[in-house]
Amino acid sequence: MKLDEMLKRARDMQARMEEAQAGLRTASATGESGGGLVKVTLNGSYEALRVDIEPAALDEDRAVLEDLIAAAINDGARRVAALQKERMGAVATQLGLPPGIKLPM
Repeated sequence: MKLDEMLKRARDMQARMEEAQAGLRTASATGESGGGLVKVTLNGSYEALRVDIEPAALDEDRAVLEDLIAAAINDGARRVAALQKERMGAVATQLGLPPGIKLPM
């Protein structure tokens, strides 16, 4: 492969990575706990966008509510990680990279 072809592929890869990362910044995932009593929505950068607490959850004692919130955050984080893996895997496939390669976030 010629140097100019390699440089073109590298620029193409960088552009696709930046596009995927920009898409992840605007993507979101919602984690839940307590059968939907608590929901936390995170963006692709793991920043909390919204917290929804059903009124029935407010009847729980403070420690239980705190655990429900923590569990919903953790569920949301797992969902964001899965979304990142899915989207970055698609970029790797488009670029002809081997399956399972870890792309930087």
